Amino acid sequence: AGGPFAKRVLVEELGLPESSLMRCNPLPDFGGCHPDPNLTYAAELVSKMGLNPDGSPSTTTDLSTLPTLGAANDGDGDRNLIAGAGCFVTPSDSMAMILAHYRSIPHFSKNGGRPRGVARSMPSSAALDVVADAMGIPCFVTPTGWKFFGNLMSSVELFDGIDYSPFLCGEESFGTGSDHIREKDGLWAVLAWMSILMEANAGFDDLRIGVKDLTTEHWKTYGRHFYCRYDYEGVDSDQANTMMDQIRTNFVEGSPPEDGATPSSSGIEFVDGV
Repeated sequence: AGGPFAKRVLVEELGLPESSLMRCNPLPDFGGCHPDPNLTYAAELVSKMGLNPDGSPSTTTDLSTLPTLGAANDGDGDRNLIAGAGCFVTPSDSMAMILAHYRSIPHFSKNGGRPRGVARSMPSSAALDVVADAMGIPCFVTPTGWKFFGNLMSSVELFDGIDYSPFLCGEESFGTGSDHIREKDGLWAVLAWMSILMEANAGFDDLRIGVKDLTTEHWKTYGRHFYCRYDYEGVDSDQANTMMDQIRTNFVEGSPPEDGATPSSSGIEFVDGV
């Protein structure tokens, strides 16, 4: 569904050339590719934006020849990857920057002026927290799973009438969304970034302020946050459970390790989403 939505909105409604789209024809096998929009599976787009496979900028590419904005959705259009010329925007930074530039985004500007609440999944970085704190907006950290965001979107019914909408939320796995639907919306995130770039370049005849400029300025204002997600596939269940038991015992529950040293859980946050 991501491809047809992109064609309908970006080409037919906004007038972008169809040549700006990549892999937007729905295929039963996703064209032999993995549908997730990340640095690994969106390798063609990553390269086109002057980035190395790890997201760092290529030193051999002329950035002036690259597109201003590159974006990827997955097969059903609910996840998103955002990149500028020589600049990969992590999902956590993207969410924080959408909040920082909320005035540029019609959904927020037309519904109360700014978000009344934001939330992120626990594995994401604290980039969103810093912006929310500076703006005096409630920020929630939830276990992984969009249902937890849905509960917050139903705050009027569930939390004594407190209304957190307009709402902004996202997760480390490239999912971003708001309260216009109770699900992540990759194309909405792309449109939000297009709105941010349009606002940043208002008054100019060209797009002289790019994604990298905005990202660098954001880091100067709010600091830069680093985090990493590791995906383990095809792992033996018994070995995985043994590892998690050791983490719970030695780091979360505070039991002394075998060497007798005093354990510290200050650098480990454990949230069981079950």
